[in-house]
Amino acid sequence: MSSKPNYILAIESSCDDTSAAIMADNKVLSNIVARQEIHEEYGGVVPELASRAHQQNIVPVVDIALKKAGITKDQLSAIAFTQGPGLMGSLLVGGSFAKSLSLALDIPLVAVNHMHAHILCHFIDEEGYDKPEFPFLAMTISGGHTQIVKVNSFFDLEILGETTDDAVGEAFDKSAKVLGFPYPGGPLIDKYAKEGNPKAFQFTKPKVDGLNFSFSGLKTQILYFIQKNVAINPNFIEENKADICASIQHTIIQILIDKLRLAVKETGIQQIVIGGGVSANSGIRQALKDGEKKYKWKAFIPKFEYTTDNAAMIGIVGYYRFKESLFADSSVVSKARIEF
Repeated sequence: MSSKPNYILAIESSCDDTSAAIMADNKVLSNIVARQEIHEEYGGVVPELASRAHQQNIVPVVDIALKKAGITKDQLSAIAFTQGPGLMGSLLVGGSFAKSLSLALDIPLVAVNHMHAHILCHFIDEEGYDKPEFPFLAMTISGGHTQIVKVNSFFDLEILGETTDDAVGEAFDKSAKVLGFPYPGGPLIDKYAKEGNPKAFQFTKPKVDGLNFSFSGLKTQILYFIQKNVAINPNFIEENKADICASIQHTIIQILIDKLRLAVKETGIQQIVIGGGVSANSGIRQALKDGEKKYKWKAFIPKFEYTTDNAAMIGIVGYYRFKESLFADSSVVSKARIEF
């Protein structure tokens, strides 16, 4: 007879999505995300508006997550929440709620690193998705992060390389803004790139030592390229939209793949996982799969719903920390910047 599962409520509020999930050990029973569309009017996330929206969303989102999972709050074994990194005001809403509820229910509190969660989302028990074996290499790619991490165990992670300036998600979004696309523009570049020629326009890849990244120079290069061509032909963007997007995306993907190849060569590790919002990009996903034949690595690509910010990924880290009794107390503080 199997023992009763541990039910963990997970809360994610690092940026502009309010999310709550219920885990039964490493299985997801519910994963609810409330998106904040107000930021589209401003062309980016406004921190003050984000924290206010979290305050409005957090109680109904948790309530829906419990109902969808078919359990009550009294059955919970622990509460996991995002401690950081992220927007301070947003983190404080999720952290304060988690602390209060853990005190009220007298159950353990588990603090989770958001980027750690993007990596370990691959360990959610999901039909049709294999789990990597330790050690493996993780590439975290999002609006705020670009890192290559050596993952030796659930709690032993070593950053091998990271961006020296802008993150890859920022490169996508800023390029989209230059093209006049609405926020968030990264997914639109991906959409139009499918119809274009990736070699129509050439952009120079930055020369950065080792496993570090740089995207600020590429962003500037794209800006000047667009400005120069629009000055000659005001309809340049509209007439070449698909080719421009395909060329930008191709360059960014090559930068990422080149660094992964170097990381595999340096470490001898052949298992690669990706995580973070930009891992939803279809071109990056395809390039990683193509690399299985080209470079003989094994690629692990997360289920689409676990690429963007969501509480299930917080829940899986919460589960493994709960198993090891790695609890936080009420003095734990949210942090805008936090290391593994």
